[in-house]
Amino acid sequence: MSKLSHQDLYSLEEYSRIRPEFRAKVIDHKKDRRVAIGEHAALYFEDALTMQYQVQEMLRIERIFEAEGIQDELDVYNPLIPDGQNWKATFMMEYSDVEERKRALSQLIGVEKTLWVQVEGYDKVHPIANEDLERTTEDKTSSVHFVRFELTPEMAAAAKSGAAIRAGISHPAYTAETILSDSVRDSLVGDLH
Repeated sequence: MSKLSHQDLYSLEEYSRIRPEFRAKVIDHKKDRRVAIGEHAALYFEDALTMQYQVQEMLRIERIFEAEGIQDELDVYNPLIPDGQNWKATFMMEYSDVEERKRALSQLIGVEKTLWVQVEGYDKVHPIANEDLERTTEDKTSSVHFVRFELTPEMAAAAKSGAAIRAGISHPAYTAETILSDSVRDSLVGDLH
């Protein structure tokens, strides 16, 4: 997938005009990019459209219209766009109750390293996590991690040929796995060369 450039973005004025339609399009697109893993974890797979939305929203909120500021936002979000041989995702541990979340995050240190995806017939792939900054302390993990799953050419080819894809977590305090629905699998396959 190509990275976003200034030419891919709407001006603040135009974005304001089209925002409701664009937002609806992105929300619909994201339905096939979310993978729940058990009750409290989810992967939100990113791509050029989800990142364009993030950039547009940041430019809108911060009222950024100068070229340098726009480039700064592109530099932050472009690394989250897959490059054709990997999947990139925002991994979230989701607890609505604040106290339950605090307890869970203190028990889930290292959870991002136990996350995995697996293309049928191949080994599990654990992610490269938090390349931008460390999100875990000795007392707790973050509820949000940014992860990258690097696939071999054979894994990518198998996925594109219809192989099932599973995702899971194998942490002592949280173990769950799921098979991706056909619509999610098809969406993710679109990220691969």
